Amino acid sequence: MRKVLQQVGRYKRDAFLCIGLTALEVIMEILLPFITAMIIDEGLQASNMPVVYRYGIAMIVMAFLSLLFGAMAGKFAASASAGLSANLREAIYANIQTFSFSNIDKFSVPGLVTRMTTDITNVQMAYMMIIRTAVRSPLMLIFSFAMGFIMGGKMAFIFLFTIPVLGIGLFLVTKKTMPLFRRVFRKYDALNASVQENIRGMRVVKAYVREDYEKKKFDRAAEDVQKDFTKAERILAINNPLMQFCIYVVMIFVMSFGSYTVITSQGLDLDVGQMSSLLTYSFQILMSLMMVSMIFVMVTMSLESAERIVEVLSEEST
Repeated sequence: MRKVLQQVGRYKRDAFLCIGLTALEVIMEILLPFITAMIIDEGLQASNMPVVYRYGIAMIVMAFLSLLFGAMAGKFAASASAGLSANLREAIYANIQTFSFSNIDKFSVPGLVTRMTTDITNVQMAYMMIIRTAVRSPLMLIFSFAMGFIMGGKMAFIFLFTIPVLGIGLFLVTKKTMPLFRRVFRKYDALNASVQENIRGMRVVKAYVREDYEKKKFDRAAEDVQKDFTKAERILAINNPLMQFCIYVVMIFVMSFGSYTVITSQGLDLDVGQMSSLLTYSFQILMSLMMVSMIFVMVTMSLESAERIVEVLSEEST
């Protein structure tokens, strides 16, 4: 990855701006539920409309700032990741021009094509997620967890149950899918080779009436890729029901025990505003964990692609 990241070049500035703006966006989103709780407790329940208006205007400003920071972060993330992929393609292409026939035979033409297309695209997407989502999700997780305990007190202990369950589940799903994605990239070369052989030897195939054989060979290569991708996607599909299960467990616990605490303590231990903000923070925590699992999968795919890219960049002509 170090050799790949050396190609970022003049796009480092965009990457750092993306990280900074993403952190500001997270801070705005974390403060919004806190302000909502203050509106409910100090404004609506106390029938104090000036407080509602004051905090309402503050929320509008914070929401606009969050939108602005998020849009700008997305813009710089796209610029930095696309710039990295452009520099990688340029570096690989320049190095390939120096190759002898033995160097080309070592990688094969389909293998070089895959590296300059699919592999670089994977690295580009992973880099975008690293400087955007991989910054946003951990910050959101940490801040939401802290604010959940500040606002909910003992009620926030439900997170100590749901976070390990979701975390272990996502870890097992990611661990199962990693080998499958690695296997898929090796099969892309065979798929590209089949296409290239047919294009280059089209006259020979027609002259010897080998169309049916070539179609079957391509079908086998395509089915190999399809089977591994299907198996990986089926395992990844477990993420959604697991996420929904954890969300509804938290909702049931917070709304049932939270309502009981509000009524029995007369709002001293927990009030309505704190309970509503606790629900929001629980969603943010669980969604952050979900995004972290997606980052692991994407980074795993990109590591295999990065190794293949570095092989070409490090190759010296014979």
